[in-house]
Amino acid sequence: MAENTFDRFSVFFTGDTVFLDGAAFPLGQLTTDVLNVDGEILTEINRRVDGFMSAVWTLLQEKTDSAARSAQEQLNAVWDLIFDLPVYRSLRLNTETARNLFPTLLSDSDKWSETLDVDSDGHRMFEEFLSGLEYFLESLRNFRGQLDGMLELYFEPLSRRNAEAYAEAYAAYFTDMAAAGELFFPEQEFSQSFPAQLCFGPMPHPMEAGKVLLSEKVEFRYLFHFLYTDFYRGLMVGNAPRRCHNCGHYFLLTAGYNTCYCNHVAPGETERTCRKVGAHRKANHPTGLSPAGMEYRKVYNRLKARKQRGKISRDEWNATLSQVQKVLDLAKQGKLTDEEMRKRFSAF
Repeated sequence: MAENTFDRFSVFFTGDTVFLDGAAFPLGQLTTDVLNVDGEILTEINRRVDGFMSAVWTLLQEKTDSAARSAQEQLNAVWDLIFDLPVYRSLRLNTETARNLFPTLLSDSDKWSETLDVDSDGHRMFEEFLSGLEYFLESLRNFRGQLDGMLELYFEPLSRRNAEAYAEAYAAYFTDMAAAGELFFPEQEFSQSFPAQLCFGPMPHPMEAGKVLLSEKVEFRYLFHFLYTDFYRGLMVGNAPRRCHNCGHYFLLTAGYNTCYCNHVAPGETERTCRKVGAHRKANHPTGLSPAGMEYRKVYNRLKARKQRGKISRDEWNATLSQVQKVLDLAKQGKLTDEEMRKRFSAF
C-alpha cells in the first residue's frame, strides 16, 4: 500500500464498518467526531496556514536555507493541529516527509529547480499541495455547515431512526437544494459526487485471527471527500449523527436506535450522563425540536427565502448561516438562556 499523506490516503470499507490502518469505526463515527471538533481549533489552523503561506512567499523570493527552515517551522505548526484531527490521527501517515519537505527540496538542486519551473510537473504538484492546504479549512467548514443544517432541519424532526427514514429525509433535502440550485445556479446541477479510486480485495479480519473480509479499498485526495462518503454510507446502514439535546455535542445513532441524549458525562455532573439527566430539557413540542432548534429553523427558513428572492448572495448566505450556527451551538451547550437565545436569533 502507498504511504498515507495529508492529501492522499486510503481506507477500507466492509459492511457497516470503515477501517483506518486496522482501526475499526462504525460508519458515521468519524463524521460525528469531525462535527464535534472545537471551532477554535479550526480558526487556529486557518491562522497557521496563513502564516505558512506568507513564509512560502518569502522562500520563493529569497531561496535560502533560513527561509526554507522558517517555512518548514510554519508548516509543522499546521501539521501539529491537522494530524491530530479525527481520521488523520488514526492513519499511519508519512510525517517524516511532511515535516522535512522544504529542507529536502532545497537540498536537491534538481528537484528545487523543477519546483520553481512553472511549466514542470514538480511545480504543478507543489501548486496543488498549496491549494489543497489553503482550501482545507474552507472545505471542512462547508462540510460541517451543510451537515448542521441538514441534520437539524431534515433529520431532527424524524419520528423513526433507520435507513428508510434517513433516505426520505435526505430526499427532501436533496429536492430543496436542487430547486435552489436551479434558481440561483442554473448552469450547475446540485450533486454530492467527487472522484475516488477504489478496488476490491480480501483483508485479514482485524479482530478474529485466521478470518478474512471482502473489503473495498478507497483512496481519497481530500478529507472532506472521505467524510461525505462516511456520512452517506452511514445513512445507508441506518447510522446518523445527532445532537445531544442536553450537552449539544453530536453522537452517533446506530441503526434502529432512537434517543436524543448522548451517553457522555453531562455538563456540571461528575458521573451522571446526559442520557440520565437530560430528559427534562427536551421541548414538549410535536416536532421534537429543542427550543433552540425551533428558533434555528425559523431563521434558516427566513434566510433561505431571502436567498431565493435574491436579497442576499450565496457568500452572504454562507457567512450569515455560520453566525446563526454559532448561536445554536451556544444554546445547545447551555451557555445562553432561552431569552438570550431568542434575542440573538431575532437579530438575523
